[in-house]
Amino acid sequence: MNHNEAIHVSVVVPCRNEIKYIGAFLDSLFRQELGGIQMDVLIADGMSIDGTRLVLSEYQTKFPSIRVLDNPEKIASTGLNRMIRQARGEIILRMDVHTTYAPSYVRSCVELLNETGAENVGGPALTDAEGYVAGAIAEAFHTAFASGGAKFRDPSYEGWARTVPYGCWRKSTLERIGLFDEELVRGQDDDLNFRIVSSGGKVWQSPRIVSWYHPRTDLSVLFRQFFQNGYWKVAVVRKYGRPLSWRNLAPGLTLLIGVVLPLCSAAASISGSTWWRSAFLDTWLSFAAMYLAASFASAFSVARRKGWKFFPFLPIVFATYQLSYALGFLLALFIPTAIWGLPGPMRKTTPAVTR
Repeated sequence: MNHNEAIHVSVVVPCRNEIKYIGAFLDSLFRQELGGIQMDVLIADGMSIDGTRLVLSEYQTKFPSIRVLDNPEKIASTGLNRMIRQARGEIILRMDVHTTYAPSYVRSCVELLNETGAENVGGPALTDAEGYVAGAIAEAFHTAFASGGAKFRDPSYEGWARTVPYGCWRKSTLERIGLFDEELVRGQDDDLNFRIVSSGGKVWQSPRIVSWYHPRTDLSVLFRQFFQNGYWKVAVVRKYGRPLSWRNLAPGLTLLIGVVLPLCSAAASISGSTWWRSAFLDTWLSFAAMYLAASFASAFSVARRKGWKFFPFLPIVFATYQLSYALGFLLALFIPTAIWGLPGPMRKTTPAVTR
């Protein structure tokens, strides 16, 4: 690592109410094998009330390289931008508290940023689950059926990508493309990477960059997470006039078809049209049968590789991923004032819908 002796990396970490994960995260951060890399750490705390701030203060006494900033807006994009503007490093490396990192993580990011010439580099989204439910959620996370076919869900993929988890950039790149969009409560990573690629830059994924994401541990929290993901995906669609990936439309379209067909069948029945009632109902039954067949086929594929204990629960997990995302997406799509009818500051502080 002699060629990296002069490199200064600023790690930026947005967080809020992360008492369960903050200790393990910081431990993995300060186990980094940096070689000649100089690292400082900025953490933007969204006014935590669960003891997270106390843990941060304790670690600051042991690691003077930590700087804790207030993030009163309580969303990731505002915290990230505040940290980036104050960062002293020539390279900015984002981390997330729900993740632990291999000791080589920072070094590998810097190496690949230099080797590939990419504007952003990252690794696949590996998972580290605790318990049966979290294990099933983690296995579903890596299936194309449950959550799309994004390359970052493939642990072995190396090459150019549309987006990667977290990210590592030169500070000059972020300043050139305009930092994170503070109007986006979620989806700011996809938006940033889209702007990088649209401006002629490249995003690179490599399994040499290793981290483990801790998935949600119950279905209600997973539902809320993916409802928010779908809800804020519409903000990105409206920003560019099209989805960044067409697979983002699949859950909402599936749910819409599943609702419209039986309504049409009921309307035909009321109007006395027996033929149309049967046609709509038969189409809906065929559509439902295809969905169930795909769900159980995907569950079978996972169970055959990872263990049959997950097989009976996986279709429920798949449905939770898809239904929550679809409901959030359709709500924002058909009731645009749910996002855009509020003033900017209120969009950033509506926790019932956005977090």
